[in-house]
Parts: sequence; structure tokens; C-alpha cells
Amino acid sequence: MTAAPATPLVSVNPADPSDVVTEIAAPGAPAAAEAVERARAAQPGWARAGAAARSSALGAIASSVESAAGELAALAVRETGKPLAEARAEVARTAAIWRYYAQAPYEAAGTVHETAAGAGLLLTRRRPHGVAGLITPWNFPFAIPSWKAAPALAVGNTVVLKPAPEATACALRLAELVQAALPDGVFTVVPGGATEGGAVVSAADVVSFTGSTAAGDAVARAATARGVPVQAETGGLNAAIVLPDADIGRAAAHIAAALAGYAGQKCTATSRVIAVGTALGPLREALAEVLRALPVGDPADPATVCGPLISGRARDRFDRALTGAPVLAAGSAADGPGWYAAPTVAEKVPDGHPLLTEEVFAPVAALLPADDLQHAVRISNAVPYGLVTSVHTAGLEAVLQGLDDLDTGMIRVNGPSTGADFHVPFGGTKASGHGPREQGRAVLDFYTSSRTYTLAP
Repeated sequence: MTAAPATPLVSVNPADPSDVVTEIAAPGAPAAAEAVERARAAQPGWARAGAAARSSALGAIASSVESAAGELAALAVRETGKPLAEARAEVARTAAIWRYYAQAPYEAAGTVHETAAGAGLLLTRRRPHGVAGLITPWNFPFAIPSWKAAPALAVGNTVVLKPAPEATACALRLAELVQAALPDGVFTVVPGGATEGGAVVSAADVVSFTGSTAAGDAVARAATARGVPVQAETGGLNAAIVLPDADIGRAAAHIAAALAGYAGQKCTATSRVIAVGTALGPLREALAEVLRALPVGDPADPATVCGPLISGRARDRFDRALTGAPVLAAGSAADGPGWYAAPTVAEKVPDGHPLLTEEVFAPVAALLPADDLQHAVRISNAVPYGLVTSVHTAGLEAVLQGLDDLDTGMIRVNGPSTGADFHVPFGGTKASGHGPREQGRAVLDFYTSSRTYTLAP
């Protein structure tokens, strides 16, 4: 019987879709399962190598990323349409992530407790799960795989990474840098789509996912059914709340950057702008002014803020999302062959409109009025998601009164909703996330299991 031909994986430049970045054959589910088994065979040796070996390897990866910074940034621009300034920042952040987790092997791996009675020792110890299966998106092709892989490796797991097809070249290049510092089988990239991702989830010992809500729900169900620890970061419909005492110009600049930076293709992008009381009029004018001046165009230009969307399908989704939503202001849409969209703010959006219920993942937001802070909080909370909220105000009294009522995992005051510090927990509530938080020291617990030892004399 003749085997079916392998499915091709084609990645193209969003700014010029005729530019094929990479084209390879998808390996299929059996190859993905075999990669997990090779990683499982390599895991005991990696865990036994000790803290010094693991720390040294992660530090070497950080140095390799720094040495290749220019090349990596250019590749992210070409394959994912990320504006050059953001691509450079992502690469710098990627190196910092590896260097941060290079210290984690030396973290305390447990605690000692007093026994309830008599002599002996009672202690806990964290141990690696085995193989970490990582499913990552295209929008942060270096940072997200790194902030999942680095802590998993630091505590003694091996890693199998299944990247998004749109970021295949970035993942393979990152793998070259990582694998050069590690023993064989400790870090493997399995390119592909849902077939390969499903095979990794079905075989790994711990699973971390970032992507769409539908895919994340499926991953969480599959892993949970196997009794495998799983975390899934699945997007947001984030709000920016602007109070009357805010610096309106500064707030508008932050909001515009958060809705249009990287064409709104971040899970932390601002999708709803809630103007409280008398802030509405000035904010309308300020947002319109900032959007019209926002640099839109070639992502390779260091001045560009808003580049192309990742695909023609993404641009179609953007167009559909504006149906029935009166446009308050829009920036420019760049000329050329790429999948560009004009940064847009809509107003008087009717209840139930997709802009108020769905994550569009494009440079668009709805402007909504609120009577007071409590009303604004209710509007912010009235969506299935709960990732991040930004609050803009000149004083802390109102913020402190309302912050605890926001049901989002992260709250940013007087700054854009976008951005995250990798040394603190990252994640959301409701449909924005499943399982424990990512990043920081907290994620080390996720990538390990706690064992209790009782030692009697």
C-alpha cells in the first residue's frame, strides 16, 4: 500500500506573500511520538547531570541568542511580519529569559519539616515530570518557546516543541542554537500542525500551550483526560479604563500602541477602550489624532509600529469584525502586496457585536462610555475572557477601590495593556487561561511534581 504524501508546511512573508520563507514536509504523528520517546530516553541523564551542568547550558544558550540577535530579529520580521523594533526587543528578551532561568537549577528543590512526634525527617522535594510538550504560537516565535522551555529544562525535564506553522523557520533556527548547548534528545522541534501537536499532547508528561481558545480547550481536555499537568494561555478581550483625571494624551498614546502595535496580534492587545464620564470627549479626539499619525508599513522599517497581519484569512477576519460598527477613527493601511489593515477605533458598537465578544487579533478596538468606575469595571468584566486590564488615572484612590473587582489575571496602571515581565507570573482568568501561571519562579512548580519523604530512624 502506497503511503500518503506528507503534508507540506509553507511559511511566507506577511509583508510580501510571494516570498516563501520555508517549505518542508510535515513529519506526521508517528514522528512526533518518536520525538517524545527519544526525549524520554534522554531525560534521566539530563536530570542527573546536576545544577551546574544545566545552569551552564542555559547560560550558553543566552549567549548564543545574543550573538545571533541581528539575524534572529531579521528572521522574525520576514516570517511573522513583526516590526523590526519589536523583533529586536523580543530577541533581547529571549536571551534574558534563558539567562534568568539559568539560575533556577540552584533554587531550593524542597523543604524540611518537623515530624509530628519522635525522631526522623519529614521533607518534600520537587522532581521533573519527564518530557515537556510545548505548543506555541507564531506571534512571539522566540520568546514564548523560550519562556516555556527554559524553566522546563532548568528543573530537569526534556522538551519537545511543536511551533505554529507560520513560525517554522524561527523555531528551527532557535532549535539550532539551543541544541548546540544540550545533549542529544534534550530539546527537539517537531514542525507541523494539529496532527503533530495532538501527537505531542498525547505522549508528553507535562503540557504547556499558548494559542486560540478553541485549540487550548482541546489541549486541556486531552491532557487532563490522561492525568497530565497542563497549562493553557488562550487569549483575551482586554479593556483599557480611562478615568476623567487621567493624562488623556498619554493614555491615548498607550492605548494606540497597545491596539495597533504588531497589528494588534498580541494576546495582551487592547480590544476595548472604556472612557469614564467626562473622559469620553477628550479621549475620542486624542485617539483619533494618535491613530492618524501612527506609522503603518514595512515591518523592516525601524519606525514602523503596525505592520501586516499574519495572513489573508486574518485580514478577512478584521474586515468582517468592522461590519455594523461605526468607525470613529482609522489610521492608514500601507500600500503593497502584504496583508495590511488600518488601525481602527469603532464607537457606538451594538451589544453582542463581535468586537465586544470575540478576540479579533487585529488592530481594532471599540470605544465604550461608562458612568463611573464601578460601571467601567462591570463593562470590563462582561466578557468571557480575563487576561489583562489597563487603568489610566492621575491618582491611586480610585484604582485601589476598583482593582480588586476586576476579574483579570493582570492589571497595569498608567501603561499599555501589552508587555509582560518574565520574572513574575503571567496568565489570566475565565477563558483566558487554564491551569497554573507561566513565567517567574512560580512556573518551576508546574514543571515539577512534589514528593513527600518520611525518614524514620
